[in-house]
Amino acid sequence: MSSASICWVPSSKATCPGPTPPSPPRCAGRHTARRTRAPGSPSHGRARPPADSRLITRCLATGQAELHQVTDPDVLRWLIRDPDQEARALACAVHSMIVVPVRALGATLGVVVFLRCGSRAPFARGDLAVTEDLVTRAAVCLDNARRYLRERTTSETLQRSLLPRKLPDQAALEIASRYLPAEAQAGVGGDWFDVIPLSGARVALVVGDVVGHGLQASVTMARLRTAVRSLADLDLPPDELLTHLDDIVIRLSDDVEADAAGDVGATCLYAVYDPVSRRCTLARAGHPLPTLRTPDGSTTILNLPAGPPLGLGGLPFEAVEVDLPEGSLLALYTDGLIESRGRDIDEGFDALRQALNRPTPSLEAACDAVLEALPPTCPDDDVALLLARTRALSTDQVATWDLPRDPATVATTRQSVSEKLTDWGLEELSFVTVLVVSELVTNAIRYGQSPIQLRLILPQPVAGQEGTPTRPLICEVSDASSTSPHLRRARVLDEGGRGLLLVAQLTQRWGTRHARAGKTIWAEQVLPAS
Repeated sequence: MSSASICWVPSSKATCPGPTPPSPPRCAGRHTARRTRAPGSPSHGRARPPADSRLITRCLATGQAELHQVTDPDVLRWLIRDPDQEARALACAVHSMIVVPVRALGATLGVVVFLRCGSRAPFARGDLAVTEDLVTRAAVCLDNARRYLRERTTSETLQRSLLPRKLPDQAALEIASRYLPAEAQAGVGGDWFDVIPLSGARVALVVGDVVGHGLQASVTMARLRTAVRSLADLDLPPDELLTHLDDIVIRLSDDVEADAAGDVGATCLYAVYDPVSRRCTLARAGHPLPTLRTPDGSTTILNLPAGPPLGLGGLPFEAVEVDLPEGSLLALYTDGLIESRGRDIDEGFDALRQALNRPTPSLEAACDAVLEALPPTCPDDDVALLLARTRALSTDQVATWDLPRDPATVATTRQSVSEKLTDWGLEELSFVTVLVVSELVTNAIRYGQSPIQLRLILPQPVAGQEGTPTRPLICEVSDASSTSPHLRRARVLDEGGRGLLLVAQLTQRWGTRHARAGKTIWAEQVLPAS
């Protein structure tokens, strides 16, 4: 009969071979496992600090295997200091032992102690080579597992740190999200989601999935998420945004191929919801179809044009507009939620519809219900889930004026805006808002084309950066011209060129967004909710 005992050394205290020190240090490892063929003995030992022994410390310091008889002084001293080990040695009649260091790539991971007992012949010198070869092979496996665990932990930490920790507060949608990494064998993937506030109280929803797993997928995900946010700031339509993102993925693929790391590919779904028109514009690049549950209780899968996955190039994307009643629930997700081994994708869609139809007290509870019904215990792929319940702005929160292209209309427009601000209880903002409206309307009349429209939007209050409720006051001026204004510094003798500078100084944000025909200049003031 024989047995083996393992003592692990923390990675920070790994040793390299060298001369035996005069005073061996105390062993800082843990006795983590035991395997024995002796009848009635437990197969695994509990994790505990091993007894101080010159056998262990000398083996760690020299990196050499040692053969000992039970009568050796060091062995007797080791047994006496470890009552449990001494009791087992007496019960099994141990007569010889081999101590072998566990080494891989120059680092000592631990020590294995082989004991031989009973009527079997004692260990001989010839057994040293066999045990060393066995432990060396096991050490390679252990080191690979340790390195893989470290890489997975790094990838998962990076993945979670790059996902939004707190979704932004906005008045258009109620949001809840979940992210689940894949099982250890599959590795962390590149799934991501995002919620991006846009101009005009609109909100963009993004869900994407990078091909592959591991650290490279997480890094690619971070670059694509940053690119999407930068493109979203330009207020591009969903199909145009995916076209630009496709070009970015192609350039990333060229960089990766130069490094011989393989191709880069991804899928993405981008949606923009407007609470004023209650319309959602969606486009997808090879991504799973979103699911919609309307307030009447019906749940359907939105039929969007597929679009090629990102990275192929040369193929167009198509956007679809969908009218969403207030209170509609939109579910965006990655394929890891509905696809798995042993289950067809249609079964996944059916399970998702049933989970969304369950009555839940909140969106957070709805996310939990979906995850309980769909993904397996150990998912093969990452799971990203984004649930959004739509809100709508009432008619008394939006004021619209169609303006003729006549400079005389600026004065009447200022008067109309002042009256509307009085109706909203915002008289103290009248001076600044009227000045901003006057500059934007004047520019549209002077440089734009008919039709010209002015719109004021006052959404519901939302939580600010410090939790203080705030509400934005949005001013938009649209015309049929595609020419964009540019902020510039007027010279001393210039009679004009200061209008946009005043707008930029008096408001928190301003910008331009283009439509199929024309453009919109918008400016936003952030007001206390009171």
